[in-house]
Amino acid sequence: MLYDVPGRADPIISSDLLEQWNQTIQEAYDRLGNWKNRFFTLDPSSLKNPVRAPIKWFGDPAEPAFCLDEPTAKQLCDWGVPGRHILHNEYCEYRIIEKPDATGKMRPKRVQVTTELREYWACIAKFDPVAVRAMVENVLGFLPSWEALYGVSNPSLLSPSQREIAFSRRVAGHGNKQELVSAGVPEQPTGALNQDNALFMTHPINGLDDLLYIVMFGAAPYVVRTDTGLKSAIREQIFRQYNVEGLACRHADPAAAMGAQGAAMNGQTVAFDNPLGMYILSFNHPVFRYQDQAVPEEWIRFSRGEKDMYQRLEFGPSDTDEAFLDDIVVEVGSDIKPLTGGFQVLQQIEIGPIIVVGESTPVAEDEYVILRTSSDPIRCRDAGICDRIHQLKQQYDNAQKIGRVGPRQMGVLS
Repeated sequence: MLYDVPGRADPIISSDLLEQWNQTIQEAYDRLGNWKNRFFTLDPSSLKNPVRAPIKWFGDPAEPAFCLDEPTAKQLCDWGVPGRHILHNEYCEYRIIEKPDATGKMRPKRVQVTTELREYWACIAKFDPVAVRAMVENVLGFLPSWEALYGVSNPSLLSPSQREIAFSRRVAGHGNKQELVSAGVPEQPTGALNQDNALFMTHPINGLDDLLYIVMFGAAPYVVRTDTGLKSAIREQIFRQYNVEGLACRHADPAAAMGAQGAAMNGQTVAFDNPLGMYILSFNHPVFRYQDQAVPEEWIRFSRGEKDMYQRLEFGPSDTDEAFLDDIVVEVGSDIKPLTGGFQVLQQIEIGPIIVVGESTPVAEDEYVILRTSSDPIRCRDAGICDRIHQLKQQYDNAQKIGRVGPRQMGVLS
């Protein structure tokens, strides 16, 4: 089975590059050998009478909301590079683009949203610098320098491995890939291309390996024994059994894992449909209003994929438009608020991979995974990530104090 490029966004990619992308997928799958069973396959064409599984979730980060509260989550997630690099971990990242208004004040102009996998971009950059440069130009509208992409003036003189390291350092981050970590590549990119813009995802948790893992992790018939026989296990029991309770506190991981578990309980095999990727599946744009009207259609710009497989959204006025993002309001029921950043946009976006399941088959008795863990609620507010989020909140508060100029103290004339 050869997967097409994500979203079929780059039809001109060569067959050699396509094979390299599929090799990247295969290697990530092979590293998860402990989770292989008959309830997951890497080949969707092997499924009999496949149907699509409704696995999706909202893109706004859940962790800062349960650690603190929703207003603070919005505040921190919208806080530029620090907010993105630490909090945007639902397989959806964004960047708020600011521009000066007529008075010179910097205001939010639009939001760039991406669900593109870093592994795909790193794969193309590793084997074909010309192709990845053209991809960046297609997304951002300008041709980047080789230095911006690789930190050198001629990447063709580098080996593929050297190019991967150089590109990851400048644009992609290490993605928890051990070879890159060992080579000194930082967790997040150091260059401006993917900091000033949301070019593709860079948070290590938003990776291909994590996406494969959480679906494979869920794709098993997890049960508990009761007085009346075996009963399907619930989320708390499954995540607690494997000491990954923190994953249950996000939007993405429970949705993907429990969707796969439900299929396995029916004896269905799960697969990523072709092409494998992470997609924007819906956008509830009618809640956004401008001057008591629906926002203009040209303010909603999907790209990087075919219809129903978009991986990029730019939402808001263009540079030539006099309006700004915060001229838009969000109307949810009787609640009307100005749109000030990306967090509110992601609350209206559903994302997910395209998952298909095969026909139901009998589940043999020895295929059931019997759990003995508690069904007590998982206390998300006690999750380890909350300590880091509280630190980020303190950094944010300190930055706001530093950036705030106090009133001038006037001396008394004698």
